[in-house]
Amino acid sequence: MAEYELDELFSVPRERAVLAPGAVHVPEWLDPARQRELVAVAREWVRAAPMEHKVLAGGGRMSVQSVMLGSRSAAYRYGAGGGAAPELPEWLVALGARAVEDAYLGDPAHDVGLPDAAGTARDFAPDSALVNFYDDAAHMGMHQDKDEFPAAPIVSLSLGDTCVFRFGNTETRTAPYQDVELRSGDLFVFGGPSRYAFHGVPKVLPGTGGRQVGLKNGGRVNITLRMTGGRSGR
Repeated sequence: MAEYELDELFSVPRERAVLAPGAVHVPEWLDPARQRELVAVAREWVRAAPMEHKVLAGGGRMSVQSVMLGSRSAAYRYGAGGGAAPELPEWLVALGARAVEDAYLGDPAHDVGLPDAAGTARDFAPDSALVNFYDDAAHMGMHQDKDEFPAAPIVSLSLGDTCVFRFGNTETRTAPYQDVELRSGDLFVFGGPSRYAFHGVPKVLPGTGGRQVGLKNGGRVNITLRMTGGRSGR
């Protein structure tokens, strides 16, 4: 029996959690079959537009590899640049809309801290998706997503190896923050007052789930669905 199968056998069920107003973690939102399907289709996207290590404004090279779907805006910093970004499929748009609905309205027992959660869910229509791949050594520093359409939530889908996701505050990259394990199939949505919270991935936990979803060499795939609105960054 593989190590990840033993972990699943003895794991304690995880509950959904509201980390801050508008920031919701829904464990195991994607079933195993859907996870494998998403990994398979991600390979098709990468064949159409190979992943690359983005170079930061200061000259540093990101350890994460990424590719963008849907965005045609040159002003959007994650855009395809000189290459052709694959189209954002309608089924992925629908999946993103359902993700926000489930996160914000799926459990009446959890107050997500938004005055109009139903309206936020109704209005969410992503026009782009950023697909990141983390190998064993990759990480993501604390940052804010401030280039997209204001107020629209960010939807994050995790596939493969578990990561430590650090969710902070809206004022500074430093504490206070919360560390959450995002496992394969987990959903994380943040919007409303938490939309511009600093967040990052300090580490990936190798061997915790990549092979079971079709990543032969392990690693983590993260798909984040966004509304860019075709606008320049703030």
